[in-house]
Amino acid sequence: MTSTPTDHAKKLAKRLREDLATAGIEIPHSLALELIAHQLGTRDWNVLAALASRAGAAAAPGISPGVPVLRVMSVAQALPFYLDYLGFSLDWEHRFEPGLPLYVQVSRSAVVLHLSEHHGDGAPNSVVWIPVRDVAALHKELLARPNAPVRPGIDPDAPEGPTLQVIDPYGNILRFAQPPSAH
Repeated sequence: MTSTPTDHAKKLAKRLREDLATAGIEIPHSLALELIAHQLGTRDWNVLAALASRAGAAAAPGISPGVPVLRVMSVAQALPFYLDYLGFSLDWEHRFEPGLPLYVQVSRSAVVLHLSEHHGDGAPNSVVWIPVRDVAALHKELLARPNAPVRPGIDPDAPEGPTLQVIDPYGNILRFAQPPSAH
């Protein structure tokens, strides 16, 4: 069981009472709680408890967007597609030791993807849905790339909004979709 901010304040109040008792000064537990609340910068114990409760609720798991892991057989062959064609940046790469599979992170704007050579990480032919503000602008950008490996079209009637679908060299599908709220 995890400790809450109020649990910590109660432990401080108990220690304060014990230390004062050792010095021959007896105070009730409620006064110790009030003194700790003052020391922590609040008006009284009720305010401290309310703030701690609110902070505890705000500090609840805080789940962030997931990061898809796409299986590639060769990062060296996949990176030109992601960096040169799609305009992603290489953020970092990791290899446990020379000769072992490579694991990298690429990103563009708020999109973060992991590409992995590790057997068991992801599966070829995975699909990643990526919301974009202006799918037509992205389409125009990709078509303007010299030596573009693919020349995708836009599906204007896709259920998630106009969608541009591209397939990486290992069959992973990236669906760049413009949600209806972004039209």
